[in-house]
Amino acid sequence: MDQNSAVTRRSFLKATGAAAAGMMAWTARSRAQVAGANSRLNVAFIGCGGMAGGHLGSLLGMREQENLGFLAVCDVYETRAKGFHDKIKAAGGEPRLLRDYREVLAIKDLDYVVIATPEHSHAHITLDALDAGKHVYCEKPVTHTIPEAQAVLAKARQTKLKVQVGVQGMSDDSYAAAYDAIREGKIGPVIQAQIDYVRWHTLEEGPWRGGNIDPAMPKPADLDWDTWLKPAPQHAWDARRYFHWRNYRDYSGGIGTDLFVHRITRLIRSLGLSMPSRVAGMGGIYLWPDGRDLPDNFEMLAEYPAVEGVTPGLTVHVLGTMANDRHNDHCIRGQKGTLTFTGDGWRIVEQGKPEDQPAHVFKRTGAEDIGLHHKNHHEAIRHNKPLNCPPELGLFGLAPVVMANESWFTRKMILWDERNQKMTPA
Repeated sequence: MDQNSAVTRRSFLKATGAAAAGMMAWTARSRAQVAGANSRLNVAFIGCGGMAGGHLGSLLGMREQENLGFLAVCDVYETRAKGFHDKIKAAGGEPRLLRDYREVLAIKDLDYVVIATPEHSHAHITLDALDAGKHVYCEKPVTHTIPEAQAVLAKARQTKLKVQVGVQGMSDDSYAAAYDAIREGKIGPVIQAQIDYVRWHTLEEGPWRGGNIDPAMPKPADLDWDTWLKPAPQHAWDARRYFHWRNYRDYSGGIGTDLFVHRITRLIRSLGLSMPSRVAGMGGIYLWPDGRDLPDNFEMLAEYPAVEGVTPGLTVHVLGTMANDRHNDHCIRGQKGTLTFTGDGWRIVEQGKPEDQPAHVFKRTGAEDIGLHHKNHHEAIRHNKPLNCPPELGLFGLAPVVMANESWFTRKMILWDERNQKMTPA
């Protein structure tokens, strides 16, 4: 990655509003994209599967309040796109029904796209959208690989278009407030943090094996399988790879990229972290050897370098059991006390004090909410407000989980080479 696109903690904090907003200056092309306070924002959907359905419902619900127009729906599986089309039409819209995302990007009056495709196709669609002058809301993770995320970040900086990454928890103000409290020294130097994303699945149906899909199911006639695969390697039609794509490394990072990204991003935002110095991923295909090639239970240990005013260096543990949903505390440990996240914010208990006597309590005003995340994106497009999850933060959240997966596959510790901006085996 070149010097102009290199990522630092300082640049991330600028992008999220914690420092001066100098990097938010706009080019002539981006100014042409600015919408006035009450002007309509026209949106299109690229990818019409389950996650996209949540976006559609949320945006339809706020269409009058946010003054939204729905210009197109697009999916390589026409049946899915038609379902979206019919819902928008029932609500009074007339979107175009398309199968090629490039036709979407050619729509002149389109302001932004919602990209909710499988992970492996996030990068090239996002880059093409930015080249077409469109703002982007891209589901997490921002991309499938670290170099792809670096390319998206560089392109977003070049175009000054607004790329919101779909880590909706960043629209909860708990994490920005935690950062401020930690910077004020309320828990002392931070030395460790832990968090989890745990679920329980039956032995008959493991992670992402729902829907009773018959592996021998023929390809639907209106599904363009070859296009769906790109840019992953060509593969014969496989119903499980299409419907259960989160189980295969060609298209996903599994537990790491689908679940851990949500959690690690919370800690990164709370602590002002950037790239980890080294990462280990452990786990296995313990209970569901059903053809998947990503672990069905997973955990990650990441080490981060010093952050002035926050930590002399710390370790972060993320647990991802999929066969037992007993939680770990979501907490940050400092030399003077512990900050623990709660259902409505966080609390700080000083070292040696009883748990029922917190020194500080914070009640959140935001939430992990798709609607709030979209509204923040709209404010960024209309008024140049800071994004809650810009591509810098998308990269920082992606990097440790990609490194953890690489560690699992290679059975080696993975280091971050700061000079060459890439991961490397220890």
